[in-house]
Amino acid sequence: MVRPLLPQPWMHRAYDLALAVLVAYTTLFYDTGYDQLIGLSMALAVVFRRRAPLTVMAVVAALALTQYLLAALAEPLAGELTGYDIALLIAMVTVVIHAEETWRAYTAGAIVVVGNVLAFGGISSLSSAADWDEFNENLTFTGICAAVWLTAYVLRTRRLLVAALEERAAGAERERAHLVRLAAVEERAAIARELHDVVAHSLAVMIIQADGARYAIAADQDKASKAMQAVAGTGRDALEDMRSIVEVLRGTKKSGTDGDGDGDGGREGADDRRRVGLAHLEPLVERARAAGLHVDLRVEGEPQGLSTAEELTLFRIAQESMTNALRHAGPEAHVTVTLEFRDGTAVLEVLDDGAGKLAGSAPVLPGSGGNGLVGMRERVDVHGGRFTAGPRLGPGWQIKVELPAKAAA
Repeated sequence: MVRPLLPQPWMHRAYDLALAVLVAYTTLFYDTGYDQLIGLSMALAVVFRRRAPLTVMAVVAALALTQYLLAALAEPLAGELTGYDIALLIAMVTVVIHAEETWRAYTAGAIVVVGNVLAFGGISSLSSAADWDEFNENLTFTGICAAVWLTAYVLRTRRLLVAALEERAAGAERERAHLVRLAAVEERAAIARELHDVVAHSLAVMIIQADGARYAIAADQDKASKAMQAVAGTGRDALEDMRSIVEVLRGTKKSGTDGDGDGDGGREGADDRRRVGLAHLEPLVERARAAGLHVDLRVEGEPQGLSTAEELTLFRIAQESMTNALRHAGPEAHVTVTLEFRDGTAVLEVLDDGAGKLAGSAPVLPGSGGNGLVGMRERVDVHGGRFTAGPRLGPGWQIKVELPAKAAA
């Protein structure tokens, strides 16, 4: 992309010096001492017009008024315009273009018009028609000043428009960067939830199965062998899930199986990360049963209108709930998983009776807990659902999720 050539600061300084030299050059046509002094003073003021537009305008106007009064005292033909009076127009243009308040631009124009009227004999020349030539000359110079002021005002409007567009572009860039950071934070949070769910559940099942195999290896080798097979299967599944999540995080997931690299790898990877859904709920329950939980699964209604992400949310919450039951209620606990679909809302409820913990039938996994509940609540909040968790009346724990089916709506 070709970048536009923008004026550099040295260009502005060179331009102001050129204008000052022009004003100073006009003083060479006057023999009167005060003309040269006033003209050179105006030229010096023009050099600083960008730094202090209002101050330069005031100085130049005062010098022009001084020249007018001195000429009126010295000669009867007072009020003739001088060449260096162009400095007044330069100062006016500077104020109109660069002043922040609009009233200052109007004031600068009024000062020039008043000075022009005074230079041609005052208001009396405008109120009588005694000298039409002088009146027409006055009108002509006033029209020129008005045209210069309007041109400067157009440049002012353009400058403000460019400044507004630049500010809007900068704001859009800041907003885009902010949204990118928010998206990255949300993605990291989602990946952290995935890692927690996969690792916590799989390791809980593997530890329970390994402990069971250690206890049963002497008495029932077949049972111990099945337990170790379950450990190996759970580990392989967890490793595959971890690999998929890491590939999404690194952006190396390929789209399809042909490896053509059409640029959809990131989206395909995200879809692959969310490949699990309610169809995998039954195998999840079987795995929990193999770990020792007594799980009853009830599904009422058809999961219509749920998006892939919403199904993943329900699946992960059921997974985390059974993991918590293994960790805190013990492997002999009775867990009831109920999934209902009614009026465009999916309701998931997981209840355990804490019987395994009360009976002390097997070791309970250590851990402080808490992170799983936070992750579940975050998942539900993303989809605008309701999440409640807490102890039941009596022993046990309950988790309830109400998730609106946005796709159906």
